[in-house]
Amino acid sequence: MPVGTDFAGQKMTDSANHLRPLRFGVFQIDLRSCELRKQGLKIKLQDQPCQILAVLLEKPGEIVTREELRSKLWHGDTFVDFDHSLNTAIMRLREALGDSPENPVFVETIPRRGYRFIAPVEEMIVEEAEKPVAHGVGAESLLAKTPAEATLVAQQPSTPAAGAKSSFHFRELVVSGLIALVLLAAIFLFLRFRDPSGAVASAEKMKSIVVLPLENLSGDKDQEYFADGMTDELIASLAKIRGLRVISRTSAMEYKDTHKSLSEIARELNVDAVVEGTVLRAGNRVRITAELVQVSTDRHLWAETYESEMGNVLTLQSQVATAIVNEIRINLTPEEQQRLAATRLVNPQAYESYLKGRYYWNKRSEEGLSKAVEYYQLATEKDPQYALAYAGLADCYDLEGTTIIGSRPSSEAASRAKAAALKALEIDSTLTEAQITLASIKMNYDWDWPGAESGLRRITEMNPDHATAHQRYSLYLTVMGRPQESLVEINRALKLDPLSLSINFSYGWRLYLARNYDQAITQLRSTLEMDPNFVLAHLVLGQTYEEKGQFDLAISELKQAVSLSPNSPLMLAALGRAYAVAGDKGNAEKILDQLAKQSARQYVSPFYVALVVSGLRRNDQALDWLEKAYQDRSNGLIFLKVDPELDSLRSNSRFQSLQRRVALPL
Repeated sequence: MPVGTDFAGQKMTDSANHLRPLRFGVFQIDLRSCELRKQGLKIKLQDQPCQILAVLLEKPGEIVTREELRSKLWHGDTFVDFDHSLNTAIMRLREALGDSPENPVFVETIPRRGYRFIAPVEEMIVEEAEKPVAHGVGAESLLAKTPAEATLVAQQPSTPAAGAKSSFHFRELVVSGLIALVLLAAIFLFLRFRDPSGAVASAEKMKSIVVLPLENLSGDKDQEYFADGMTDELIASLAKIRGLRVISRTSAMEYKDTHKSLSEIARELNVDAVVEGTVLRAGNRVRITAELVQVSTDRHLWAETYESEMGNVLTLQSQVATAIVNEIRINLTPEEQQRLAATRLVNPQAYESYLKGRYYWNKRSEEGLSKAVEYYQLATEKDPQYALAYAGLADCYDLEGTTIIGSRPSSEAASRAKAAALKALEIDSTLTEAQITLASIKMNYDWDWPGAESGLRRITEMNPDHATAHQRYSLYLTVMGRPQESLVEINRALKLDPLSLSINFSYGWRLYLARNYDQAITQLRSTLEMDPNFVLAHLVLGQTYEEKGQFDLAISELKQAVSLSPNSPLMLAALGRAYAVAGDKGNAEKILDQLAKQSARQYVSPFYVALVVSGLRRNDQALDWLEKAYQDRSNGLIFLKVDPELDSLRSNSRFQSLQRRVALPL
């Protein structure tokens, strides 16, 4: 529920005991309610920046040291990263005041010491602070419903001192005339822009939005997964609305701890609005403070604080999402309204485990997926009716059996993924994440091509803004030998999630499989600029160089892939094949021996061995390994039609027979 009190009993500083609001410049502040106004218009100010402002206003013109701020605002038992928290709060305060650290008007930084409030400060009389001012926005905005919803407040001129000159009366007449003109203009605008029902026309509907990573205010870096998870869930809730384009999680997360302005971020992502906020968790309670900003006008449309116990956190997320939707004036279908309103209690321990699972799943690594499986399983044990946890588990199993991970036998991965996905859909038949995984299983392991296509196509039609759905459909089109259609789909995914490492890599991979090698190199290099340690980009970049005959570059990239993922059979096999194709049979044989030894400790797909052996031009032996891969239902076989590394085997009748058994077109 929305709250107006301090969280977990946190007290404002003594300056909040001022009975009268304070004025400085064009601002006025009531420290009792922590309401900041600029020329009467309420400005959003979060708790910690407000408390810092209160301390500074206690001693205007005097230096307030960082240690003083620490002792008043941060208790010793909750401090973890004081410097970061204080710097962030000062930055937020300056943003609210429109102030600059280089040329301060209000808050001056005293290097290595603290801060000083440098603008004149005066107390306001109560009557002056409470007078409303009309801004031509409709009569209902002129009356406060609650103290927390107090609206536009006037800054009236002070009463003239006794003995003022008669020239005051002339100024009074001028001011009165200007007020009359303003009122006439307001009446004209009201008549000009009201709709037929008589209401004032609303702002232009916003159609795209980004939810920036919610800031973790706990002071504990180990709680980052919780703030990130809350961001994920808010994005997921908004993404269910078809009339709204929501930037995906991976692109939004690129702006974590950024110093870019909201207008810069909005311009880079091409969105109409930005949501930013904070998450604070204390014991079994959670507080979310969120703010919605319309970028074109730099208007702060809405800001609110919500608090609940962990068990009600899904309801809290739904309240935030609904408030945002109401402010951006999206027309919801009855189904969307029901979906946003439908929440259930969740076991707090299950929810925490789920968020940890999401955190590790997003790492997209073999180790990360393994940890994610542990946490998702724990979440389902704590709450057997937690559909999202089963969906996360299904996606992990699905990825573990794929060629690009390969840490689990395909047959085992498929059966576990399918069982978890079906369980998720049994609990919630509308869950898109589980639907995508089920369609992926049909492609990756069942080789049910019609079922995979119909499933993925239906999901992209029902959820046109779901980047992962377009990404998976693009892969289907690639393996079916439809490269142009595949590139259209991956570009749609990239438009929806432009900063996603996974999708940027997938685009380069699709180009490689389509044999557009020069474009693939450009795209994969661009991906590595985003993250130089992204191992899959090094892998496919090395394979691309190999196909171009640039073996030194290929081996260099693949060595880096091995160093980044030393226990990965896929990376070792790729390096072994590059050695083989380059004519270095000795090193290729060494890697084959290494893979054989590794298979005693972990799963090694026969498909990987086939690639190295085919590089040594031992075609019959390579086909024997591909037969073993077929018996294992290896995911690598879905690439039989398009993988350049298998070109030397295509004319062989055994290879063609295998391709027919996988039901791929020749």
